[in-house]
Amino acid sequence: MAKRALITGVTGQDGSYLAELLLEKGYEVVGLVRRSSVSNLTRLNHLIDNPRVTLVEGEVCDTLSVYSIIEKGNFDEVYNLAAQSHVATSFEQPLYTFDVNAKGPLNFLEAINRYDKSIKFYQASTSELFGKNFTELPDLYDGRTSEKYQDENTPFMPQSPYACAKLAAHDLVRIYRDGYGLHASCGILFNHESERRGEKFVTRKITKWIANFHHWKKRYNFCGLKFDGDNVVTTNYDKPISFPKLRLGNLEAYRDWGHAEDYVKAMWLMLQQEEADDYVIATGHTYNVRQFLERAFKEIGIDDFEPYVVIDPKYYRPAEVEYLCGRPTKAENKLHWTPEISFDQLVHRMVRSDIDATKKEISKT
Repeated sequence: MAKRALITGVTGQDGSYLAELLLEKGYEVVGLVRRSSVSNLTRLNHLIDNPRVTLVEGEVCDTLSVYSIIEKGNFDEVYNLAAQSHVATSFEQPLYTFDVNAKGPLNFLEAINRYDKSIKFYQASTSELFGKNFTELPDLYDGRTSEKYQDENTPFMPQSPYACAKLAAHDLVRIYRDGYGLHASCGILFNHESERRGEKFVTRKITKWIANFHHWKKRYNFCGLKFDGDNVVTTNYDKPISFPKLRLGNLEAYRDWGHAEDYVKAMWLMLQQEEADDYVIATGHTYNVRQFLERAFKEIGIDDFEPYVVIDPKYYRPAEVEYLCGRPTKAENKLHWTPEISFDQLVHRMVRSDIDATKKEISKT
């Protein structure tokens, strides 16, 4: 018989990629979606008609709803990807963030413990748990500089309500695993992006802006530009035509960026292990936002992005996480997982996807 899996957060970036992966492996996939008067199934449209896909309404914060779904679902695996996942928003909506990111996972752990302990459970943890902490190797014998990284042994020091809520869920998984014998694992996933990333996240904000600017530039077919305050302005029209500059915050924050398509494979591998455990999932390479910008702007032939960007203090976090670089040695050795999509390929795919999507939007107008 085909395995049956529940995915919460199925309408998100990770959920849609995971649903595709599980279908390829012959699973029946049940996706938990929140009730909404407006469709939020854009990332799933290509899967809706698949007979092995079922969508059910529910809310991870609603204990009775979760209990009912687990009691009646006959699931082999549950992947809890549902979350309020935007760090900046967590400072503005901390109580809601805690409800979704901490109470939600607890509801599933308790439901599995009550109704079917054979269900394997995956919890989406995050590199934001580490906050300001990292492990630093001593100076290497060949004279190279010290190397900083985070792995499963690096202490956590969360710097946001989002990370605090995720840490509570992470600890709850460990407690239910050790205390009740549940097969419950956490993936401590470092930043993973894709063409399906939400537009509020900095990487997608950058690539979406670049796509819009690229088509604006082509549309007006101009020879020159000038930079006037917060705008890019054409110079070869009697009446100047302007385009708002890209507004960002801290360009010096370092992140370990991978592709979500690679990372969902690690999620699945964790639940195929005989024993549950927690794993850092990362590429082992780190780049700052400035380097992401440089690579992304080169996709449209711009070598110096500085004139096109405005640094806006409102996009700075109250408590910043300056440096994240995962060391996925444990995942490589035990799960035999390695990322396949490089940083350059990730940026290229995101920019080209947004350029193509924007072209289609323009052609409809």
